[in-house]
Amino acid sequence: MYVRSKRKRVAEINVVPYIDVMLVLLIIFMVTAPLITQGVKVDLPKADSEALSEDSKTPLVASVDANGRFYLNVGDSKSEPLEPDELATLVKARLTVDPETPVVVNGDGNVNYNSVIQLMVLLQNAGVPSVGLMTESPES
Repeated sequence: MYVRSKRKRVAEINVVPYIDVMLVLLIIFMVTAPLITQGVKVDLPKADSEALSEDSKTPLVASVDANGRFYLNVGDSKSEPLEPDELATLVKARLTVDPETPVVVNGDGNVNYNSVIQLMVLLQNAGVPSVGLMTESPES
């Protein structure tokens, strides 16, 4: 005689361990989310600041004055302010001709920090791979 067991097979998935793991991940993401900040990627030198060497290419200097106006030292137009889209177009054109042209930002000492960031984002959107920052030596 054949005897059947009284137990039936259970076709349910125990999701309690998955809920525990998900709650731990939720807590981790809630703690780390405020620590993540957005920024502009800038490749700064890893050594003491030195002047550009004589044999390096002439850099493209994008400037911002104390009033937040943008300038670019292209030809004779370095004394007249440019609109952001004009500056981006000129930088794209220069990088199309010579993609190895170094780009540096020259900001007035009294300029609003937001204006410098806007200029750097504008250059990044124009295709500049890395941006240098111009400074004056403390002796001068």
